Amino acid sequence: MQDTSLDQAIVDHETYGALDRQHILFSTLRKEDPVHWTEPPGFRPFWTISKHQDVIEIERQNEKFINAPRTKLLSIDFETKVRDAMAGRPMLVRAINQMDNPDHAKYKKITHAWFQPREVRHLEDRIAVIARTSVDQMLEKGTECDFYKDVAGWYPLRVIMLILGIPDEHGPRLLDITRAYFGGGDAEVQRGNDLIDATFAYVNFFKEVARERRRNPTDDLASIIATAEVDGEPIGEFETSSYYVALASAGHDTISATLSGGLLALIENPGEMRKLKQNPDLIPAAVEEMVRWVSPVKHFFRTATETYTLRGKTIKQGDHLLLAYPSANRDEDAFESPFAFVADRTPNRHVGFGFGIHACLGLYLAKVEMIAFMRELLSRVDGIELAGEPAWTETSFVGGLKRLPIRFSRLH
Repeated sequence: MQDTSLDQAIVDHETYGALDRQHILFSTLRKEDPVHWTEPPGFRPFWTISKHQDVIEIERQNEKFINAPRTKLLSIDFETKVRDAMAGRPMLVRAINQMDNPDHAKYKKITHAWFQPREVRHLEDRIAVIARTSVDQMLEKGTECDFYKDVAGWYPLRVIMLILGIPDEHGPRLLDITRAYFGGGDAEVQRGNDLIDATFAYVNFFKEVARERRRNPTDDLASIIATAEVDGEPIGEFETSSYYVALASAGHDTISATLSGGLLALIENPGEMRKLKQNPDLIPAAVEEMVRWVSPVKHFFRTATETYTLRGKTIKQGDHLLLAYPSANRDEDAFESPFAFVADRTPNRHVGFGFGIHACLGLYLAKVEMIAFMRELLSRVDGIELAGEPAWTETSFVGGLKRLPIRFSRLH
């Protein structure tokens, strides 16, 4: 099944800004060619993996399918720009989601304990305050707002700034950098920046944070990273900056995308919203369904270290594979009625947080954040409806809605 237009659609940012087009594309692949050799013009070729079972099969074999050297979808021209900008390095950052063992295990250990449930529970009260304040500010706007821009974009950023110990006045700058970083091919979101510009802005911001924490360490996560050692030596400046960028960016856009996309799903499925209002104990399950539904991480790459056969296709050593998470999370063989939003869906074995050793490091914190926010929102807001057309970010990597105009009334 070789089709240049299909291959072009897989890499086209516009595909991911038009959900119907995205779902039709991947439904076709799952049915007709789930392990699809993809040769889009201007890109190095790769296999597109669209089935839930296959994504898990690859993710659990981290020695046979590694992260390096290709971690995300970039055109050949842009890959060249990255190497030029990075003095020959193929990546703008090198965080744990770009590492393989043994480095992956060593660098993950730096913050692993910090993200465990026992530690995150110490933050729950403070996160609840941020959620309450965020809903306060939404209600202060009257009866209408752009939920993504005014609320969902800010809430996870404030949590990130809490755990990193970054003062509030840096919020607007970090928000601008993050939106440009995940803008993909969406000119409206990038606003003249590209991925290289945004990455350098991130790195320069966090260089100052690291210098300050080395001089005056505190008990925040920024200090843990700034003073970390691997194999008895301080970690390098590149790895330090990369760690900050990964935590600040991944912990922001994935959550803002899930909250806004999840709220849209509830608006479009009022029976599911009533279900949550009547039984708030279902909110944790609803958050899992929101992650499945939105799938804010669109893909990661893996590279085969040996020849491997998958669904009768021969994947050669050195071949690259794109793991299509939105497709896996709509797989008819993995989920009953996958195109229905079911707030209390169970079981819900989505791969929205990844799988295996590369599953999201901060997934427990992310769930706590989203549960706290949805509890606050649904307990204080009555009717919520669209006040205009939603719009999705045109990005093939990480993202969700870029506009969600809503009209609402507060509970009396």
